[in-house]
Amino acid sequence: MRFALRPATVLPVIVAALVAIPIAGLFTHLFGGDAGVTWAHLVGTGLGTYAATSGWLALYVVVGVVLVGATCGWLIAGYRFPGSRAFGFLLVLPLAMPSYVIAYAYTDLLQFSGPVQTWLRTEWGLRPRQYWFPEIRSVGGAAFVFVMVLFPYVYLPARAAFGNLPRSLVEAARSSGATPVSVLRRVVLPLAWPAIAAGALLTVMETMADFGAVSHFAVDTFTVGIYKAWLGYGDRSAAVQLALVLLVLVMVVLAGERALRGRRRFATRNELATPRDPVPLRGAVAWGASLVCATPVLLGFVLPVGVLIRLAWREGEVHAWGRYVDAAMTTFATSAAAAVIVMVVALALAASARLAGGRWIQRLVRFAALGYAVPGAVLAIGILIPLARFDNWLDAWTERAFGIDLGLLLTGSVTALLYAYLVRFLAIGLNLSEAGYQRVTPSMDDAARALGVGGWRLAWRVHAPLLRGPMLVGALLVFVDALKELPATIALRPFDFHTLATQAYDLARDERLGEAAVPSLAIVSVAILPALLASRTLGRR
Repeated sequence: MRFALRPATVLPVIVAALVAIPIAGLFTHLFGGDAGVTWAHLVGTGLGTYAATSGWLALYVVVGVVLVGATCGWLIAGYRFPGSRAFGFLLVLPLAMPSYVIAYAYTDLLQFSGPVQTWLRTEWGLRPRQYWFPEIRSVGGAAFVFVMVLFPYVYLPARAAFGNLPRSLVEAARSSGATPVSVLRRVVLPLAWPAIAAGALLTVMETMADFGAVSHFAVDTFTVGIYKAWLGYGDRSAAVQLALVLLVLVMVVLAGERALRGRRRFATRNELATPRDPVPLRGAVAWGASLVCATPVLLGFVLPVGVLIRLAWREGEVHAWGRYVDAAMTTFATSAAAAVIVMVVALALAASARLAGGRWIQRLVRFAALGYAVPGAVLAIGILIPLARFDNWLDAWTERAFGIDLGLLLTGSVTALLYAYLVRFLAIGLNLSEAGYQRVTPSMDDAARALGVGGWRLAWRVHAPLLRGPMLVGALLVFVDALKELPATIALRPFDFHTLATQAYDLARDERLGEAAVPSLAIVSVAILPALLASRTLGRR
């Protein structure tokens, strides 16, 4: 295998190294100091609780999102009923709700002092111990919140898979005497399973990476344990070991999903692959389908937004609006910078794979996209360890050589935060860039080279204008993900650096939900646009 030192070959190596540095930093710190004693303490105390809680929570969420998302996707793709066209994009709106925001809303609504339990005691004359009410701050409450927020991850691919189902296969199954239930179980679901499994995998990773909602509900998952050990007890070794356990579990989930999906591939001849027409429903069945699709929209978006608006109107403080504006400006600047950096690097990587070719280049590009599978808490620790070592080395060297005390240049800086965003969200830009490159035919490249345009000039003058649409969508999605990102932002932000997400978290942690409602509503209002854009794009296809 020959290696040529060209920009198209060096760039993937550099980016892959940037993605690998946080993971390598964790492993280098694993066996340092009193790590053995700390590990023994973790095994004997909190590790079992963290593992059991995270496992049960992930299981509940997967079952819930598959039931809700696949059912709604099947109904929207295959049937027509009252409101079906509107529900097609309304079911995507919960994507605009960060998990910690909906957790704040339901805590205010369902806690002991909230309006629901207050109404029960007032209207029915009940005392606190005379009735039972489910506790929202529990594993079950956290699972409910995650299902209501994450089911669109399954709904979108399931809707696409059910909608593109070849009419010929369904007609052949029905003509052989199979019942509708049998067709669904033996034909429809097996064909849609890869798409459903991919969406369910995303929900598992999002659940295991979450910090805001589970910490607000006092649910001891791995991310909560990492922050307790690191920021609460000052035990960096314990935090590193918990982070590595969580990273290994995420990789096991990825490998298990790939093994479960196996090598299944489904293909049909083009003339037989006409999607089936939606079946109109009537009567009680039609209204039942409308109710099924309306319930997750109500519980996952309408009701939480209504609660936040009530909180902001009744308890929001006018004198705090200046603080909200400052946090909004910081959030927009940081998220916009992250979007630009991620999309520029993603376009450069996709162009490198296109120009250089080669199997190892493709593997490096795929490795660079694995950062999305690393939870934010794990990523934050993995970045802080090597950056702190570099800062300490550089400070010691400048002190010896020039007598200058530099302090910490990168640790606790915006640079470190943007680095985390790049590693975390690069997969989004790569996926959209590669999808856009499918529209750039080899004949276009040949024509450009015939006119004397090659190399990076070809990527800049020919590819970039053709990829303008996918790049814009990718920048918008990265902007919103950076807007909502909480674990990495809390750990890596500079001193006195507040985004809308961290401000909402800090206020909610102090039980000031009325004040937390204002930045939460700002996050939701911005995130609605890409959610609707995704639904509109899917509807056109």
